[in-house]
Amino acid sequence: MKFDELIRTNGTCRYYETTEVSNDVLARVLDASRWAPSGGNRQPLSLIAVRDQALKTQLQALYQPIWNEFLNGIYAGEKQYKARPKLLIDADHFAKHIDQIPVLLIVCARLADVQPTDVALDRLSIVGGASIYPAVQNILLKAREEGLGTALTTLLCAVEPAVKSLLGIPADISTAAMVTIGWPSKPFPRSLTRRPLSEIAFIDHYGSKFDEP
Repeated sequence: MKFDELIRTNGTCRYYETTEVSNDVLARVLDASRWAPSGGNRQPLSLIAVRDQALKTQLQALYQPIWNEFLNGIYAGEKQYKARPKLLIDADHFAKHIDQIPVLLIVCARLADVQPTDVALDRLSIVGGASIYPAVQNILLKAREEGLGTALTTLLCAVEPAVKSLLGIPADISTAAMVTIGWPSKPFPRSLTRRPLSEIAFIDHYGSKFDEP
């Protein structure tokens, strides 16, 4: 599969078969994370592949109330969210069936090995993620190459203490995301819908049009 096809068809998967993902396939997917860049090559990433049904059930129980609050806020008009109704229906199905997905991958990071350069600015710090999320993207793309569906979510980070207690995560390790991994029960999209390059790429100054070939 060519790279362009990988990135253009790797949509968020919210419907999964219950068929297990073999250790061989999962190892290839997780191994892709090791080759991502990180600040100073500190490699802060660690991964917990949760297969145990009791643990998955407990993670789903932690996830569901956070999703319910988010969804209720949208329907009550308290949150500005431009999602299509079908997307919300699919995401709700996903939340209710997380415990049935073969692998729940908890992405962790040692923050002592992350060097954000923007913490002094009067805004939310985002730079630290550059040492974590490229590795997650490698996982998503390798999973797509293997024919696996994935979904990246950060909702469980809101209840990090409970997740850390459940999975025995050390005090100096933080959670960064959960990636669900399994065989999709619906076809991959033929092509994702994204904003055109003309809206996001500029030359020299913000707003100065980038002329596409």
